Amino acid sequence: MVVWHGTWSSVDLSAVPADAPAAFCADLSPAGLLAGYRAGAYPMPAEDEYARYLSEARFEDLVASGDIPVVGAGGDEVPYEVAWWSPDPRPVIAPATARIGRRLGRTLRNRLRWSTTVDVAFDQVVDECRADRVPRWLTDPLKEGLCELHREGSAHSVEVWEDGELIGGAFGVRVGPVLSLDSMFHRRPGAARVAIADLGARFAEAGGQLLDAQWDSPAVRSLGGSPMPRVWYLELLRSDRGAPPREGTRAAGERGLSGEPGPPAG
Repeated sequence: MVVWHGTWSSVDLSAVPADAPAAFCADLSPAGLLAGYRAGAYPMPAEDEYARYLSEARFEDLVASGDIPVVGAGGDEVPYEVAWWSPDPRPVIAPATARIGRRLGRTLRNRLRWSTTVDVAFDQVVDECRADRVPRWLTDPLKEGLCELHREGSAHSVEVWEDGELIGGAFGVRVGPVLSLDSMFHRRPGAARVAIADLGARFAEAGGQLLDAQWDSPAVRSLGGSPMPRVWYLELLRSDRGAPPREGTRAAGERGLSGEPGPPAG
C-alpha cells in the first residue's frame, strides 16, 4: 500500500532505508525544496523517462510496502521521476575546518592570484555544475527552483575567480545550522576545493555548524568530511539548541586568496 504524506512535516526519515531513496516527491518549487531539505533529504531527479522507469522498477516494491513514503497530494501515479535521498550515515564537514591541502595552500600564497565571492553568480555556478554531467540530475525544473530559492535568500554560492574568469564554485541550501552542499565544479585544479573551504569559512562566521556533503567519497574525506549517524543529523535539523546562522553566509564582497587584493570579479 502506497503511503502518501500531504507534507514533508509528517515524514520521519529516521526509519527509511539507508541505501534507497528516502521519499519520492515531485514538488521542486522553492517552498517544496526548502521543506524537503528541512526534513533531512535532498532531491535527485531522473534526467529522462528511461531513468524514471528504472527508478520505478527498482523501488516500486518498497513504495508499495510503505517503506519509502511519497510526499504530495495523492493520486494514482507515484512521482518516481524525483527521488529524495537521506543517506545513513551522513557525510558532514565542520565548516571552519574544511581543508584545501598544504600543497594548494602554498601555491595560493606564493603564485596564484585567485579571489572568491559569495552569491555573485549563483545561476552561473549552477550551470557550470550541471554542464557535461552524466546523469544530469540538475534538471531544468530543479535549477529553476534552486535559483528562485537563492533569490529568496536560502540558497548560496561561492565563486572562485582568476582574472575575471569563473574557474570554480560550489552551491547549497541553508537550513538553520546546516548548509547542504548540492554540487561544485572546477576549471582549474583545486578551484572546487577552494570554493568549499571558503564557503565553510563564511558559513562558520555566520554561525553555521555543519556542511552536509550529501554523498560520501574519498574527495569528501580529503576535505575533512566524516560520517554522522542520520538520526544525529536529523536531530540537529530539528534542534533549537544554539544560535541559528545569521541571514546568508557572509557579505557578498570579494577577497583575494594570495595575500594580495584579488582581480575584479566582473
